[in-house]
Parts: sequence; structure tokens; C-alpha cells
Amino acid sequence: MDKRVVLAVAGSGKTQHIIDKLDINSRALIVTYTVNNTTNLRKRILNKFGVMPKGVRVYTYFSFLISFCVRPIVGNDMKIKGVSYSDPPRFAKRNTYEHYVSQGDRLYHNRIAKMMMDCDGLSDITERIEKYFDFFCVDEVQDFAANDFNLLCQLSKMDVEVLFVGDFFQHTFDTSRDGNIQKNLHNNYEAYLTKLKDAGYTIDLDTLSHSHRCSPTVCRFVTEQIGITISSHRQDEVNIALIDDTKQIERLFSDDSIVKLFFKESYKYVGRTDNWGNTKGLDDFADICIVLNPTTFTAYTKGRLATLASSTLNKLYVACTRAKGSVYFVSQRLLDEYKC
Repeated sequence: MDKRVVLAVAGSGKTQHIIDKLDINSRALIVTYTVNNTTNLRKRILNKFGVMPKGVRVYTYFSFLISFCVRPIVGNDMKIKGVSYSDPPRFAKRNTYEHYVSQGDRLYHNRIAKMMMDCDGLSDITERIEKYFDFFCVDEVQDFAANDFNLLCQLSKMDVEVLFVGDFFQHTFDTSRDGNIQKNLHNNYEAYLTKLKDAGYTIDLDTLSHSHRCSPTVCRFVTEQIGITISSHRQDEVNIALIDDTKQIERLFSDDSIVKLFFKESYKYVGRTDNWGNTKGLDDFADICIVLNPTTFTAYTKGRLATLASSTLNKLYVACTRAKGSVYFVSQRLLDEYKC
């Protein structure tokens, strides 16, 4: 059985690649981190078939853990009222009830996967997946961290086809964190790939290496200035420019067809705005305006964007690669008159 991790670039058709693996008779389990992406996957499947195939299930990750794993496997042995997003007690010993479950009988979200592995539930999860499905897919795999990443590594031994799809450099959120467990997972791309390879997965860097969304101009900028390699299927060129003329800035901010993307706190400004990281997964922008705060503006003008902290860099990569058209950069210092 093929066990594959496909590392994608932005706009390369990641969701379509998953949909193409399905037919009306598929027995497929698809898991993804966010509610938005779950909705998008279901919509795309419905668009392809007109109905949701009987054998296809799409879960958010924590719904998968609770409804598919925990309740059927240990639900009779534990009183579970739901999920707690509070931090677990620091000194509760592993393999004790308090290590995994709050006083209100809620599972700590960052230790659900850990609990299932610690209580020998992995074989039961594997057995259930093999019983009902022939294909197991995880989308947005780059957001899986800590115990959740460890669980995915353990699932490589299942006797079903496994496909993980994601873009390492669009890692802007974590499914969970738990102390030092896989603490440095996303610090180094090569080390990340090695962990997946050692777990038994084939690494595919070619299938989704070219973007349909972004022009060669944007792809060159991202590769050369941000330091993240991305290529384009397109041949046309667009504009990338730093705008500092007040009249041109006024035109940008009066045009709601052009979204204005901020590092954070976009709600403090008028017009159509959003934060860089929030736009992950969105595909409905033509020209975009990226607002640079003092730190990122200095890095831009000095040609040192690639030296930004990885969390900032990844969000900037997400923002830049939303553009089907041109990208305009503006210094946030010039935007006081556009505050709400």
C-alpha cells in the first residue's frame, strides 16, 4: 500500500489532488485541521459527484479523534463530557487519569492522541480505519504538531493507502502543543521530511511543485526574496511594487476589489482588510495590497525578508501567494488616516 506525503506549494491544486483520488464507490476517510477546510472539501466532493459518496467521510481532526477514535474505543471505560482547551496540569504523571482528563471530565485537546497511544488504542484505531476504509487522507498536514504529529507517524503501518498533503511553509497554526514534545518540529524543513521518511512515508516534492494561482513574477519574488521555492504553471507576468505615493495609496484603499493584508489587527483599518495568516486557503483574490509593519518594511527595503522569524515569514508567504494578479506593498506608517 502506498504511504505518501505530498508537499505542495501555494495554489498548486492541493484540494483537487485529493478530490481526484476519489470515485463514487470510494471508501475514504479524509481528515483536516480547520472547519473551513472541512467545509471546502465537502463542497468540492459534492461538486464532483452531485452527492456525497456513501463511503466517504470528511472530519475535522478533533471530531475524528473524539467521534471515530475515543468514544468507540474507550467510551465505555471513561466518562467523557467533551474537550478542554485549557492547559493540563504540569505535574500530573503520564498514564494517570489526571494527565489526560480535566476535573470536569473533559479530555485535554493536546493529549487526546497521546492518551490513545498510551492506552494501547493505536491498534484499535488502525483496525477501525482498515475495517471501514481503503484510503486515509490528511489535508493541511503541516499544521499537525506534538502528539498529533506522532500519531500520524504511527499510522503509517496501516494496511490502507495513506496520503498526507500540505505546504510546510504555510504552517501558521498548530493542532496542539504539549511541552517539549516535537517542540522544534517546524524549525527545519529537511529534518521535518526526515521524520516522516523514518516513519515509513514516501516523500513527494514534485507532484504539486508548481502554482496555478500565482504568476511567474510572484513566484520569483517568493523564491528570491522570501527564500521559499515555488514555480508557476503560468506564463504571464504581473507587477510587484512598493507604493509610497499618497494618491496611489488612496486609490488602493478606496478599491474594495483589492484586499489589504496586515500582519495583525487588520480590523483597526477601514475597507476590505484581513490578516496575513487568516487568508490561508482563500483563493478569490486578484490584485492584493500587503501592508508592511516597521520590522517587515525594514527587511523589505534591505532585501532581507528571508531573515525574518519563521512564523512571520510563513504568514508573509501565505499573504503573497493569495495573489492571482499584482502585489502592492505599502508601509503601515503611511496609513494613519485609514484607521477606524
